[in-house]
Amino acid sequence: MPILSAEALTKTFETGGDATRVAAVGGVDLAVAKGEFVAIIGASGSGKSTLLHMLGGITRPTSGRVVLEDVDLAMLDDDALALIRRRRIGFIFQRYNLLPELSLLENVALPLVLDGHAGSTCDERAIAALEAVGMAGRATHRPDELSGGEQQRGAIARALVSEPALVLADEPTGALDSANSARVLDLLRELVEQRQQTLVMVTHDPAIAATADRTISMRDGLIVADTAAATGVA
Repeated sequence: MPILSAEALTKTFETGGDATRVAAVGGVDLAVAKGEFVAIIGASGSGKSTLLHMLGGITRPTSGRVVLEDVDLAMLDDDALALIRRRRIGFIFQRYNLLPELSLLENVALPLVLDGHAGSTCDERAIAALEAVGMAGRATHRPDELSGGEQQRGAIARALVSEPALVLADEPTGALDSANSARVLDLLRELVEQRQQTLVMVTHDPAIAATADRTISMRDGLIVADTAAATGVA
């Protein structure tokens, strides 16, 4: 059974003064297995980020449904959906989204703090997550004292600290130079292999997509190819 599935998923937006409806995602079926690393690739406007946000419960679909660990996200109210996002889904964004007034340790621990865990538990698990990404030595530093690559590794630690079932990454190397991009991709691959972590990553770069187990290509809101890296057969 897949850990994540999308069934006939659509999303339309109203644009302009005449309320024209534009289909960002036009009917997607998708299944992702536990421990799989999937890249979703497409040009700007192809619908890949909208799809990722629906898979993560950030954006509600216009129709269709997303099922994570046998839970239909469409059946949840906003509070229950927020709880699922905090506990079972880890998000990694292009711009890191670390809070500038907090130390790296405090940023990583924040999901646990919001979930009501004891302070000692939050610190212990945040340190463990930072150790996993090689950033424990920078725990007391604020984001403006860190390089872009270090901030992204900290953001990955924050995504992992709750031990989520699913990690979603939206252009996670988009703000990094080539050297730091390679380090982050190596780290993500290592986490998938060692932790059996399920990762879905959006990118516009075919070279980055090639690091995944499977590549899903999107165009005009639709999946146009679904290719396994091992065989190269759609």
